[in-house]
Amino acid sequence: MKIDRRTVLFAAAATLCVNIAPFAYAAEEWPSRPVKIISPYGAGGPSDLSARLIAEALGKRLGQTFIVENKTGAGTLVANQFVATSPGDGYTILYAAAPYSTLEALNGKLSYDPRKDLKAVAMAITVPLFLIVNADSPFHTVQDLIKYGKSHEGGLTFGSPGSGSLPHLAVELLLRDADVNGIAVHYRGDVAAYTDLLAGRLDATLTAITAARPHIEAGKLRVLGVASSSRSEIYPQAPTLKEQGLPNVVASGWYGFMVPATTPANIIGRLSTEIIDVLNDPAIKSKLLSQGMETRPENSAGFSTFIDSEMKKWGSVIQEAKIKTE
Repeated sequence: MKIDRRTVLFAAAATLCVNIAPFAYAAEEWPSRPVKIISPYGAGGPSDLSARLIAEALGKRLGQTFIVENKTGAGTLVANQFVATSPGDGYTILYAAAPYSTLEALNGKLSYDPRKDLKAVAMAITVPLFLIVNADSPFHTVQDLIKYGKSHEGGLTFGSPGSGSLPHLAVELLLRDADVNGIAVHYRGDVAAYTDLLAGRLDATLTAITAARPHIEAGKLRVLGVASSSRSEIYPQAPTLKEQGLPNVVASGWYGFMVPATTPANIIGRLSTEIIDVLNDPAIKSKLLSQGMETRPENSAGFSTFIDSEMKKWGSVIQEAKIKTE
């Protein structure tokens, strides 16, 4: 049978369309089944609460169930690795947290490449860190605290929720930039640190304000400042550390969404747009604010740039302070 050139070209084009069609259709129809959001922390904390709030809103907008799964362990590494090795189909999403940008500097080479194996979708939330002291202390400003540290042997003592945690790194950044000696005393969480701060066994903490708020309102603890680039809506009366002579001491916890690097661009774009719209909802913002979290919607490019800058900043602090996870 004679086959002319036109027939061959037509058959080749048809084959190409058949091969491409399933991928295009899958991307167009996303999401056509439930989507998993992998949270690196356990149930009940700010990561879990905010992930579930955003997941519920996304489900309503997109007409599919968004399920939050908690995969804890190794300082968020377990969750990060799980998503990094998942199919890039838009049905497994990482709710990344601040340790994403510090794990490599703290632990060396990881089982996944944080720069290549996952792609930023949208930044979601920041958790400001507040500098807090005992209300009976003589410290009323950041400069009071620094002056005291410089005049006392051993310097300052800060409570921290763990070695290598973001509050610990923020303390090291403050000590470095203030040119004052001091140590971070590590506890299992903020509550134990505040117990010692209330008892006068610590000079200060630099952590989230949520656990301290009842003691602040009772007049037992005092807020000296916030390590944000601008004043926080959570406690707007607190001046920034930048305002008080420490322009480089900017640090906050954060959460954002990432997917396997092989995820199609149109799914990433759609997901980014939907997440940003959710975060701009006044009701969502209000609920998160009541839990000590501020919305910070950033698209894929903005979030990627933020992660890169965090890796560089904290990598430098970790190296200079010779910090390793315990």
